[in-house]
Amino acid sequence: MSESLAILAEAVQRDLMVDQLQMIARQEKSIPNSVEYDMRRFVRQQGWQVDDIGMMDYTYVSPNHADNALELKFCVAGQAYCDNDECEEGVTCKKTGLDNCQETVETVDIYSFRFSSTYLKQFASSKAAISDAEKYLSFQHEQTSTHLIPLCNKNRVILASLFNHKYSGALENIYLNSQIQFLLVYSMDCLFGEGDRDKVYQCKFLADERGREAIIKAREILIQHIGDPITIKELARKVATNECYLKKGFKEMFGTTIFDFYQNQRMEHAKYLLYEKGLSVTDVSALLGYSSISHFSTAFKKHTGIKPCDLLSRH
Repeated sequence: MSESLAILAEAVQRDLMVDQLQMIARQEKSIPNSVEYDMRRFVRQQGWQVDDIGMMDYTYVSPNHADNALELKFCVAGQAYCDNDECEEGVTCKKTGLDNCQETVETVDIYSFRFSSTYLKQFASSKAAISDAEKYLSFQHEQTSTHLIPLCNKNRVILASLFNHKYSGALENIYLNSQIQFLLVYSMDCLFGEGDRDKVYQCKFLADERGREAIIKAREILIQHIGDPITIKELARKVATNECYLKKGFKEMFGTTIFDFYQNQRMEHAKYLLYEKGLSVTDVSALLGYSSISHFSTAFKKHTGIKPCDLLSRH
């Protein structure tokens, strides 16, 4: 635990008394060949002057080594509050750690997201990497290093959403997976790209806020339909735009096609169901809307490099 709190000690610029820390929320996940994350929310102690910081730890051992990894770490100050109207008075709130949900509490959140080289390979281009971001993501840099990450507005929005959302159960897992992937994109963009500079979209309809909202809504609908595949035609109708605008706008805003995004979210959720929930391959295949176990197994191996049953055997 002390190692994961190092970024907190750096943010408050003082030694920490671990036994005096009051943690009011925590979410963590560790699945082979996936993203490992640990998110903790602490009560901000009196006298803490918190500097919001982010950093990227890049670990390189040797080509194709299992311990090659990229880790994003953040420490952000904020407030915890409860937005659940049905939260019972006198029962400790999971978000604020308080018995009275009408109050707010000053907090400090620390985040750790570890992306294995196996996980990142799915995004690597077959062509030689030309940008710094691509070289790190494909582990072509042959030296371990640490970089400070500018906390741009997009990163702050993503980080705030990881504790403050209304999803639960399976939908929560799907939602967190998608948000963490975009956190990786935005972090690499802040480090090596344009960051928060004004963006000029190639698709003219994205210059209109309503056009961007339609694309964002489409992403939310895809997340909600992980086990109930939806066609692009149906998706376009739900967000009141045409298929061409939807496909081009989605690719420009999120850097991936609708199909690739949807498949990625399904497979990441499949890992969760197999490894953490211990469901059978048959059950997971059915829950994700596959017509046959063989189709699911083929898609899973293509995405992860292993068979679904292999992940079950590691549990």
